[in-house]
Amino acid sequence: MVKNTTHSMQAMSLVISDELVKASGLSEKELLTELVLLLFQQDKIGLGKASELLDISQVRFQKLMGDRGINIHYDVEELQEDIRNMKAKGWL
Repeated sequence: MVKNTTHSMQAMSLVISDELVKASGLSEKELLTELVLLLFQQDKIGLGKASELLDISQVRFQKLMGDRGINIHYDVEELQEDIRNMKAKGWL
């Protein structure tokens, strides 16, 4: 018996009220940036995933965090993951 081990990505929609958007004074992209930064700060997502979600390079994401005074937590496992990702993209 062969098991299907293919994982498909699932999507979830998040509805943010117009009132909250208006109160924040932020655009949709700015709100997404704030959410991703918060998730990164809380160790819910890593550097690679955060930059991917914002569709920016990891270096640009690190600069964004530096501009905001956010500490970059980066361990050996994340470095190894980044190296694998860069190899997969043909950057190394």
